[in-house]
Order: sequence, then structure tokens, then C-alpha cells
Amino acid sequence: MTFRPAAVLIATLSALLLAACSSEEDAAPIVLAPSSMQEAIGEAADAFARGVHAHPVVSFAGTPALARQVLAGSPADLFISADEEWMDRIEAAGKIDTTSRVDLAGNRLVLVEPIVRAETLVLDRTSVARALGSGPFAMADPASVPAGRYGKAALEHLGLWPLSAPVSASENVRAALALIEREQAPLGLVYASDAHASAKVAVVASLPPESHAPIRYPMALIAGSTNPAAREFYAFLRSDEGQAILRAHGFTAP
Repeated sequence: MTFRPAAVLIATLSALLLAACSSEEDAAPIVLAPSSMQEAIGEAADAFARGVHAHPVVSFAGTPALARQVLAGSPADLFISADEEWMDRIEAAGKIDTTSRVDLAGNRLVLVEPIVRAETLVLDRTSVARALGSGPFAMADPASVPAGRYGKAALEHLGLWPLSAPVSASENVRAALALIEREQAPLGLVYASDAHASAKVAVVASLPPESHAPIRYPMALIAGSTNPAAREFYAFLRSDEGQAILRAHGFTAP
């Protein structure tokens, strides 16, 4: 499924309307989270709401789109980034509570193929070129999207970049995954958690961790947020229960 920046604004406005009809005590926290965390954060929000808490309103999109919403002043309580660079930009702009910034999770990079044709892949130019054929190679945009930046760095480190076929650069990693699922691309690069979420793709190679910078998902409360439920959800995500949910969806320890 492709997530578009417009969905962030729609979900945020909906949450504001709900919040306006309730007290601050029970207002639903507004959470901005990267598309690669859709299932994990969705399950965590459900688990959080099974207690006495209002269900968090979570907007999923590519990290660049979410970060631009925060920089533009869009109301939100909690932001999770798919890399440190975008969180650094938001912190430099004074948009987060710096004391709340923590690393929530980590991840790994994998190459995937449509499950109907998947075969284990050796990470050398000949094997990758054979698997890729005329392409395209599906990945998140290396110019701006965290998964794309990590991916390009890893492929360069392995001597596989530039690739032997065109690259289809998507606005977020889930859009790249969708191309593989629909068999519109023979090979692609996604997070291990994305591959875990799909029954239509198979992992054919894992990229070595030393081939790229550590993948970290920093989380922070938005500056000025006074919603107590947001702080409680923040704490829940860091708790043993919250971390177990993330691990179950393919994320690694922070």
C-alpha cells in the first residue's frame, strides 16, 4: 500500500476534531510514524488502547513527508523517524522536546523478489544483474528517504552500485515493496520488517550491517505537546510489552 503525505494531514485534522470534543485528560494522542512501522505501531496502539487509554491516532507516511509536516507546525504529539538525519533537522528547528529523544528500534536491509520466483541470491554483480534482468530495481528514493539512503550506501559498499538496470525510486519503502508484490519489479530493497509484513515477497539476500550506517528509529515528543496520553504511549512503546511487539514485526533492539 502506498502512503501519501495528504493522508497525514487528513488523519491529523480528524484527530484534532476528536480532541476538541474531549478533555485533555482523555484526548487521543496524535502520532506520526514511518510507513515501515505500520503494522508494529498499529498493533502497539491497539494494545495501548485496551487499557483505560484513548486509542492513538497514527498517521503513516514516508519520513520526509512526516518531518515536513512537523516543520510546518502541523499539530502532533509524538514523532517517530526512520533515521536520525530527519530527527536532527526537526530538533535543530526546535520542534521536539529534546529531553524525550530516544532510539526506539533498529532494522536490517534485505533484497526481496516476488515469492513466485524467489531464489537465494549471491551478492555479486553477476548474480544481481541476472536476477534484475531489465529491471526496474525497486527501492525508496536514495535522495531523501531513509531506506533509500541506507540502501544506496550498502550497494555502493558491496560494489553493486550503479546497478545494471533502471532504479524505480519510490516516495517511501512500502511503495517500493508494493512494486515487488505486484511483480512490477523483479528485485527490490526494503527493510526486513517490510518483508516480514508481506506474504507476497521472499527475502533472497540480507545486506551485511557493516555495509551501511546503523539503522535507528529515533522517537521524540513534539515540543509544546501537553497531552498526557502521548507521554503514556511514548512510555508504552519503550516498555517490555511495546518492545516485544516491535521485535515480533521484524525490528531489532534500539
